[in-house]
Amino acid sequence: MTSPTLADVVAVLDTWYPPSTAEDWDAPGTVCGDPTAPVRKVLLAVDVTAAVVDEALDWGADLLVAHHPLYLRPVHSVAGTTYKGALVHRLIRGGCALHAAHTNADAAAGGVADALATAIGLVDLVPLVPIDPTTGTGRIGRLPEPLTLEQFARQVAAAVPPTEHGVRVAGARDGRVRTVAVVGGSGDSLFDDVRAAGVDAYVTADLRHHPASELRERAAFEAGSSDDSVGTPYLVDVAHSASEWLWLPAAAQALETEMAERFGGTRLDTRVSTLRTDPWTFRLDSPPRPASVPATPATDPSGGRP
Repeated sequence: MTSPTLADVVAVLDTWYPPSTAEDWDAPGTVCGDPTAPVRKVLLAVDVTAAVVDEALDWGADLLVAHHPLYLRPVHSVAGTTYKGALVHRLIRGGCALHAAHTNADAAAGGVADALATAIGLVDLVPLVPIDPTTGTGRIGRLPEPLTLEQFARQVAAAVPPTEHGVRVAGARDGRVRTVAVVGGSGDSLFDDVRAAGVDAYVTADLRHHPASELRERAAFEAGSSDDSVGTPYLVDVAHSASEWLWLPAAAQALETEMAERFGGTRLDTRVSTLRTDPWTFRLDSPPRPASVPATPATDPSGGRP
């Protein structure tokens, strides 16, 4: 049986995750690899790290499909004297191509946002910032039954891969959550869209202090309160890589099925890397403090909540 080539696999990926839907600043696509080379094994991962490259080469992968591009800015050299250049050289020597599907995979039907929304229990999904009815940045959905914010946050924590970051929450523990917006990866640039959607909670990653604090203060103000735990949207902040990893298993299975159909039953083996690429390795809880010293500053939008 004839094996698909790199060009064949990339053509399928570009159909599912059109490069034209990527953000202007993004750099998805093939970083290295011979388009005519056969592809029999594909490893999928969120990040291109040294450990992930080790895994790909040790397994004998012909292609590494990553969510995050290795290079987001133009470069003038891929010399092996730089850590990124060294990774590219190792992949080329090992006969393993590298391809990235980033914000084009975020926006796609069946992509990163859909996977995150489905995993945390949302139904009736529509794009948060639409390109068309099924494609666009983020997703809005609803829970089949309302939950308290604490119950919902625990549901999110159980759905995403574990990290030292865990899950941070801003809002009242007993707040009611029925409608939710999600964005995989860094999402505080979309706060205006989330507010316009009128959802009860927003699940994303990499929330910064000032944008998060201002959103919660505004929510309390509009609810007629000085208590920043009231008002919506509530915030549920997960680790960046954890919010995006959930897309990989479905993408791997779809790739196996598609290649078998196109190439007369030829088996394409896929593997999803389970290596933790979140950069944080441990976390310390704050030590007990005298009663006269507040354990959590009043301006922390999480309010000390888990």
